[in-house]
Amino acid sequence: MNENTATRRALLAGLAGMAAFPEMARAQAVRPAAPASPLTLNIVDVAGNLQLSQRSFEEYRRANPTYVGKFSFTQAPAPELPGKLRAQQAAGRVDIDMVMTGTDGVAAGISQNLWEKLLPDHSASLPNMEKTLQPAALRMQALAQGQAVCGWYCPGGPLLEYMPTRVPQPPRSVEELLAWTKAHPKRFMYARPANSGPGRAFMMGLPYLLGDSDPKDPVKGWDKTWSYLSELGRNVEYYPTGTGATMKELGEGSRDIIATMTGWDINPRVLGVVPKEAEIIVLNNFHWVTDAQYMAIPRGLAPEKMPILLDLISYMLTPKAQAVSYDKGYFYPGPSVAGVTLDMAPQDSQDAINEYNRPFYAKLIAERPAETPLDADKMVLAFARWDEQIGAKVGK
Repeated sequence: MNENTATRRALLAGLAGMAAFPEMARAQAVRPAAPASPLTLNIVDVAGNLQLSQRSFEEYRRANPTYVGKFSFTQAPAPELPGKLRAQQAAGRVDIDMVMTGTDGVAAGISQNLWEKLLPDHSASLPNMEKTLQPAALRMQALAQGQAVCGWYCPGGPLLEYMPTRVPQPPRSVEELLAWTKAHPKRFMYARPANSGPGRAFMMGLPYLLGDSDPKDPVKGWDKTWSYLSELGRNVEYYPTGTGATMKELGEGSRDIIATMTGWDINPRVLGVVPKEAEIIVLNNFHWVTDAQYMAIPRGLAPEKMPILLDLISYMLTPKAQAVSYDKGYFYPGPSVAGVTLDMAPQDSQDAINEYNRPFYAKLIAERPAETPLDADKMVLAFARWDEQIGAKVGK
């Protein structure tokens, strides 16, 4: 059995409720001592992660009043965070205690040495990842190079979402998509990859769709991809800085086809941003490009905060906290921990997902290859090249 097959089967087992709970015990015998006074912890979310995690953060605070007196939550665009952290670290005054981020922020932080090395440096205070995470999430954990912990998992994309009343004959291949955009200029959209999960999945999925020479090398192996993105860009009006704008424009009718992922398909329809009747296109030669969201701790924090933050990360990997991450399908399915199934989620999550999920997703997960995103250094290079060669030349 190859790795992709094993990963897909393990994920399906988790979705169907067949996986057994992993061993969650930490290596440490006791939890950390309480600080002199309860901490105020500043959490910055650059991935929309609070939809999945805020309820669990607050539950941790209520259960541990001697550890945490208050959480302060802030949301920011992922590309803005590295500069802010660099400035704080240079001044020796880091006031961001934890960052909730996608692969984009993890990669930027690794390339600029912004993150505390969590594994193996603090492994005694954290769960055993190999015994805790489902196989697909464990592969995403490896991408973090020990500098973040994979808390949430999604099979990803690239998927295309469209309105069938406006696109009666949707494209089924990359060639047909390009032809459709030429015939319908400004009606297709995806967001800037450096700040959008669907945008990243679309960019990193194209080398597989196009049969490029090396899908893992955006410098030497993406000749077809860069050429395609450039040609496609002639028919794109602009690239939003975040995914939410693409969903709004699809819902309002100013775009007819957009890039999406499983969670970004389900959640906006649950919320009514996109009509329920929107449909999904899977292009020929489709490969999943998997996605994850992470907990990262900036370097330079006060030493008394680290034991509490590690304890918090450990709590976020418990089945109770993980079950909440089914949410309203935002990062479907959501849990990175094996054995956490939909029937364990809050009833409102179960109801929303049962109504708005697409049954064929399970078939796609079973049948199509699942690829991890680019490594951190390659992802940073891909973002920079896209910004320079594609994003800066929109509509030209």
